[in-house]
Amino acid sequence: MTMKITAEWEQRCAALWAAFEDCDAAEFRSKMKTLTDELPAGHAVAAFELASAYDATDLGEWAVRLYQQALDGGLDGDRRRQAVIQLASTLRALGHPETSADLLLAERGKISDHLDDAVTAFLALAFVDLGREREAAALALGALAGHLPSYKLSLARYAAAVAGPIPNG
Repeated sequence: MTMKITAEWEQRCAALWAAFEDCDAAEFRSKMKTLTDELPAGHAVAAFELASAYDATDLGEWAVRLYQQALDGGLDGDRRRQAVIQLASTLRALGHPETSADLLLAERGKISDHLDDAVTAFLALAFVDLGREREAAALALGALAGHLPSYKLSLARYAAAVAGPIPNG
């Protein structure tokens, strides 16, 4: 379901996340539920924000269904990519690293933006859980290379040599 979310709603959502450390888990989830209930039933952004609240308060098993609902409901932009990353991370934490890796490998082939390194970092974690530590190290080093003031090319080449080619989906 699509509905233009107001800037005021976005500000209240951002303020709630900014106050996350000041709330206990149940209080935070309750406040997020109240906020997301202002949106129409089935709204993708509401599902994403509520999933994120469950996930952030250690109820990942509750979050999975909501992340999927948000993605199936047409979530777009940064929130769509965040939902994929967070869903993959939660699935890995719940003991499903293969599914996590599959989601993140597919995501790497879709777009490139400021969240690329987050996709790569969580893929590296999934690879560690799958016993693919050399590939995980190569991914992490490759992502790090782009942030170094010197040695970018050298580190990128070394990272590529650690595990060989990484499948892209």
